[in-house]
Amino acid sequence: MTSQEVRTQFLNFFKEKGHKIVPSAPMVMKDDPTLMFTNAGMNQFKEFFLGNSKPKHTRVADTQKCLRVSGKHNDLEEVGKDTYHHTMFEMLGNWSFGDYFKKEAIQWAWELLTEVYKIDKNSLYVSVFEGSEDDGLAMDQEAYDLWKAIVPEERIIMGNKKDNFWEMGDQGPCGPCSEIHVDIRSTEEKKKVPGASLVNQDHPQVVEIWNLVFMQFNRKANGSLESLPAKHIDTGMGFERLCMVLQGVQSNYDTDVFTPLIREIEVITGKKYGKDEKTDIAIRVIADHVRAVAFSIADGQLPSNTGAGYVIRRILRRAIRYGFTFLNTNKPFIYRLVKVLAEQMGKAFPELKEQYQLIENVIKEEESSFLSTLEQGLVLLDSVIKSSKDKTISGEKAFELYDTFGFPIDLTSLILEEKGYQLDVAGFNKALQEQKDRSRAASEVSKGDWTVLKQDSEQEFIGYDSLEAQVKLVKYRKISSKKEGDQYQLVFNLTPFYAEGGGQVGDKGYLEAPNGDVTYIVDTKRENNEIVHFAESLPGDLNGSFKAVVDKKQRWRTACNHTATHLLHQALREVLGTHVEQKGSAVHSKYLRFDFSHFAKLSVEELRKVENFVNARIDGHLPLEENRNVPIQKAMEEGAMALFGEKYGDTVRTIRFGQSMELCGGTHVKNTADIWHFKIVSEGAVAAGIRRIEAITSDAVKEFYFTNNRMLFEIKDLLHNAQDPVKAVAGLQEENTALKKQVEQLLKDKAKGLKSELISELETVGNIQFLAKKIDLDASGIKDLSFEIGGQVDNLFLLLAAENDGKALLSCYISKDLATAKGLNAGTIVRELGKYIQGGGGGQPFFATAGGKNPEGIPEALDKAKAYLS
Repeated sequence: MTSQEVRTQFLNFFKEKGHKIVPSAPMVMKDDPTLMFTNAGMNQFKEFFLGNSKPKHTRVADTQKCLRVSGKHNDLEEVGKDTYHHTMFEMLGNWSFGDYFKKEAIQWAWELLTEVYKIDKNSLYVSVFEGSEDDGLAMDQEAYDLWKAIVPEERIIMGNKKDNFWEMGDQGPCGPCSEIHVDIRSTEEKKKVPGASLVNQDHPQVVEIWNLVFMQFNRKANGSLESLPAKHIDTGMGFERLCMVLQGVQSNYDTDVFTPLIREIEVITGKKYGKDEKTDIAIRVIADHVRAVAFSIADGQLPSNTGAGYVIRRILRRAIRYGFTFLNTNKPFIYRLVKVLAEQMGKAFPELKEQYQLIENVIKEEESSFLSTLEQGLVLLDSVIKSSKDKTISGEKAFELYDTFGFPIDLTSLILEEKGYQLDVAGFNKALQEQKDRSRAASEVSKGDWTVLKQDSEQEFIGYDSLEAQVKLVKYRKISSKKEGDQYQLVFNLTPFYAEGGGQVGDKGYLEAPNGDVTYIVDTKRENNEIVHFAESLPGDLNGSFKAVVDKKQRWRTACNHTATHLLHQALREVLGTHVEQKGSAVHSKYLRFDFSHFAKLSVEELRKVENFVNARIDGHLPLEENRNVPIQKAMEEGAMALFGEKYGDTVRTIRFGQSMELCGGTHVKNTADIWHFKIVSEGAVAAGIRRIEAITSDAVKEFYFTNNRMLFEIKDLLHNAQDPVKAVAGLQEENTALKKQVEQLLKDKAKGLKSELISELETVGNIQFLAKKIDLDASGIKDLSFEIGGQVDNLFLLLAAENDGKALLSCYISKDLATAKGLNAGTIVRELGKYIQGGGGGQPFFATAGGKNPEGIPEALDKAKAYLS
């Protein structure tokens, strides 16, 4: 049975059981501040479990793309080392929202596995929650009795809280679960060791394939449990593991989910899978990781240095370094796997085919960049090894390579081992933990339980039509963080405040009580489909009625910028071509940012055309045509633009200005004339094939022109009111260039005389030619002079200092042969001597510089230099 058939049979089975088949949500989370990535099939349904929304369908099923690489569910370091952990994986699932419960979930799971998929009943084991004294929970007798009617009791295993009580996080919906495990060992192996003893023991052939979660409790902030208003079913079956079982192989990587990728890696690298354990691990890592990275990029998340983008970059770099270390690949190659992946999974996930070129370009650029980093890291590591006084490299030095230069610690350890050195692992781990603690302390947020004032109150958003409303507080809680301090989250029965989403910032404003007291709303976000308002204090009468008022000026400016992004999108597709697609946006009250797919820098003429196109629509006074609750299929047929990586419901809101029509939940002006004017302020690259435009509208444009006009008058005044200031500045530039050449020549002449003088002052210390002296040259002149003297004098140790603009400079030159023979390192020396000038620096073993803010420390630094010769 092919993987495609496995997926189809699952969905068809539950469709016949009355389930609505829904598409996979994006793997990258957009509207849930508690998660970066979808790490379980239930994530997109959290609002139903929490009771924040009522589902249109009480029974649903799907296959969900998931990513587990951070937080509580972190499988990253296991990936590749075994045959059943993955970063990106598919989770087949069926859900009941207050409909059926344990009986149907258990019976249907058994029916599908044994009657549809024909898995041998004698190879299956099930587990049941044994209870927990800590939570005051008894054994799940109901589940046990239901299983006992299907499965022999010896195949029912009692599971502890760790294995058989599923929790979404430290707080939130949770409940006992039953796992279904399969034993795919040979008959002989099964006779030797009973399968029951291997369940949940990380055995590669006795694995969990399906988890049936009986969602019936809510975990509060104090750790206690309360019953949910309704009972739900949440199941998740590992697609890759299921394919392994049904295809009769012993590893997920031997299924047709992975074999096409593995074959392509073999062709590209010339390495064979199945011959060497280290090679096999590397190939498994790469085959797994390219899937995670490709799906993330398709969902709109590019590799970057922060947040979710940093996680994606980490995954890709792990794959690159495994290829570099074990497959001897020093050129980009992982990007070539994208084509195979798109052909293999494009039918189930069409975004891979539609975004193929972008994914390939981004991965190729990331590979090239990191391979260059690895080359630099090897040079730096070699320098560290040469400067070491013994065979142990400090953990602090290794951490500096890891943290500052991105050089992987496992590669550092491997190279040191090959060269006969060892790493201070404890020191490295200490430095790493200290960094993690600093980061965690800075970002940690503690949340109290919700205090509910009104039960069963479904929130209504009225912010498209009104910026003021009489509201009542439904619930609130206190949150604390080191960054923001203490704040309160407030939820109202209705609200005019727009919650951050679709790139648009959340509204600010205030609440006014009947007695005139004011509570300021500092931000608005969406969490689990509820609009949550952030305030620095609670209003006085929690049960009273308040006038909620949105900051009208900020909302209007933001609306101008949001409408402008739609017009900009249309303009780019008109000027550059229909290959242009939005890849991200940020809509603030002061500016807008728009990321889009395009292969080249925009010319001045193209930018002018884009600006003119947008401003022509502004001058055209195009009215807003808004349609709410349009069936998504109808909206798409009418030409509405949808964005990759966004989750859309059955009905959508469309925004049209002339020929521009998009699916959008943001706020907009009533007429394009309200924008007044559109001005691009910058254009540049974000990643391979991704460009970014930043622009301003309305009041910001007026301020832009006012500021530039004032600066022009100031410039003309400095140029003695020249009639043509551009021509006058060009003349000054020519004059400055000529004067610079004269100064450079004078400095060269000065350096020539200084070279002879310094050579004559060299002191012989043993067989070393030594000099430490303060001179009057800039950094460039000192470097040139040092290398000229070094070209004439052997065994040279030269430390030159200078004072420029109140700052101190140290430059150390050591002949290469001398540096090697004596184990001297100019970079290490200037870092040490830099302390005397209250600064620091570094460089190569034979030449390095340091800068500092204390020129008075130069004499002491020069005096200390001679000590290194001993």
